[in-house]
Amino acid sequence: MEALIPVINKLQDVFNTVGADIIQLPQIAVVGTQSSGKSSVLESLVGRDLLPRGTGIVTRRPLILQLVHVDPADARKNDDSGREGEEWGKFLHTKNTIYTDFGEIRQEIENETERISGNNKGISDEPIHLKIFSPHVVNLTLVDLPGITKVPVGDQPKDIEVQIKDLILKHISNPNCIILAVTAANTDMATSEALKVAREVDPDGRRTLAVVTKLDLMDAGTDAMDVLMGRVIPVKLGLIGVVNRSQLDINNKKSVADAIRDEHAFLQKKYPSLATRNGTKYLAKTLNRLLMHHIRDCLPELKTRINVLAAQYQSLLSSYGEPVEDQSATLLQLITKFATEYCNTIEGTAKYIETAELCGGARICYIFHETFGRTLESVDPLGGLSTIDILTAIRNATGPRPSLFVPEVSFELLVKKQVKRLEEPSLRCVELVHEEMQRIIQHCSNYSTQELQRFPKLHEAIVEVVTSLLRKRLPITNEMVHNLVAIELAYINTKHPDFADACGVMNNNIEEQRRNRMRELPASVPREKAPAAGAPGEQDGTGNWRGMLKKGEDTPGSGPGSPLKGVVNLLDVPVPVARKLSSREQRDCEVIERLIKSYFLIVRKNIQDSVPKAVMHFLVNHVKDSLQSELVGQLYKSGLLNDLLTESEDMAQRRKEAADMLQALQKASQVIAEIRETHLW
Repeated sequence: MEALIPVINKLQDVFNTVGADIIQLPQIAVVGTQSSGKSSVLESLVGRDLLPRGTGIVTRRPLILQLVHVDPADARKNDDSGREGEEWGKFLHTKNTIYTDFGEIRQEIENETERISGNNKGISDEPIHLKIFSPHVVNLTLVDLPGITKVPVGDQPKDIEVQIKDLILKHISNPNCIILAVTAANTDMATSEALKVAREVDPDGRRTLAVVTKLDLMDAGTDAMDVLMGRVIPVKLGLIGVVNRSQLDINNKKSVADAIRDEHAFLQKKYPSLATRNGTKYLAKTLNRLLMHHIRDCLPELKTRINVLAAQYQSLLSSYGEPVEDQSATLLQLITKFATEYCNTIEGTAKYIETAELCGGARICYIFHETFGRTLESVDPLGGLSTIDILTAIRNATGPRPSLFVPEVSFELLVKKQVKRLEEPSLRCVELVHEEMQRIIQHCSNYSTQELQRFPKLHEAIVEVVTSLLRKRLPITNEMVHNLVAIELAYINTKHPDFADACGVMNNNIEEQRRNRMRELPASVPREKAPAAGAPGEQDGTGNWRGMLKKGEDTPGSGPGSPLKGVVNLLDVPVPVARKLSSREQRDCEVIERLIKSYFLIVRKNIQDSVPKAVMHFLVNHVKDSLQSELVGQLYKSGLLNDLLTESEDMAQRRKEAADMLQALQKASQVIAEIRETHLW
């Protein structure tokens, strides 16, 4: 069991080499207010004066203090002086420098604190790592944290209280941390800031040990018997009282060993029944015992955590790839992999399937059958055509002669105008597919071929080649889609089977309506003299322009007093106005509208089928088939190899960091395996 703490120290050393705290190792965090005696407690555990002293906030960076017990026979010789020393210290930031003078250790702590935190009493969460080797210590790992304060002093920031509390909570929130809550005996335990902060993260007190300092400074006539017995504030791990050196003792250079002897004498005199369960030596043994049991309880979870992280960093290191040896083979491999992944994304067989949104071939399918299909269906066959437009087209198509039938030219003129409206959504469909194929490039770069992140110049070159290929195919595809609409406009096939069937049904309906109107005429009117269209003011069924004039109206320019009375002004063109249509006009409009709608639906069906096919052939499939050869032809050149396969600046650094971390985790796993072999676990 005693060997468990050196094992944790070894794990701490392993992770210190990579400067990472991803593993929360078991340790003891010392928490207390300023001037509560935290530093004195730590120095008593070490047995030497090594911590900076002064007024106000002195500890401004976490100090991770590892105490390592060494056999007295393992004396260390100082390289410079040649003196034998049984105690020495080492800092992580000074590498292999050995300190046998504890005054120098104190000075180095002050210098390193000011180097990071400055000299304005500010704090920093970057820890100082110090390891003490001595035959007079027990194996412990302690973290000295800044003292809790309420009021900023000097140049301290106004939120110094919040900063210190956040720093303390960061360390004691670690479930593998034992909290050493230090409180002075001459203060009210019920108002202890240290215990209050400890309870925020350890409400049950399962990992909190209370230390009561300054037992010799209590008011005359009072003692700490109730406190030490746990009657005031019960703490599950217990309360231990200690006696600190006073400032006068420190000024007079009173040694820690002498202070411990005086402490023992004070406890025997003042608290004889509790003397064996209090004091610095008992505190050190208790901490050692608690830490060993805590380490034993934490090791299974620690082992699992290390194995999980090792697997993650192995995967991360693999994603960074090995340094390039054969440039030609590597370049060809990356080009081939990208082209394959690009095509697989279109086909829906890619390794990385997007789950958040449609991508690749699925989105292209959605564009064809949902976006494009619904857009075409929303186009009104008669949209933009008014009754006046249709009548005007019919009259313009008859020329100077009145027409007995609806002219076919007017139908073609109007239906072409409506079919032309299908071109814009068709070209928009091409544009949407082109945009999606552009998005596939980024998708492949982010998810499918992470190796490209290693070579930013190669990535840029591939994107440029594919973008250029898509750009070249876009006008060709647009031209084909334009031609599809132009083909429909070039020849209005009124003999189309579907259109012929619709015309037959429509003619039957019109004939039936004519018969019905004839049956409704009065019997006194001879059927052979019945007007073709019974609109008032019409002289015959020829659509004579004079028929548009109401009864009682004169011709233009024939008003009373007019010099042109009785003469028609041929320069006046009748302007269509809102009026009630004659029966014939209404019939003609209905005929044209039905014909336009019938033929438009036929053309729309053709366009809805042919445009996706054209886009697939001229854009999607062409890019798929020629992508590999295009990339190889543009990029696989000897003069471009060095430039294209230049790694990003931080890739080599990230690969080294991942390799170092993986090595550290593997060493940690070996250390834990040694515990099993030696039956320490």
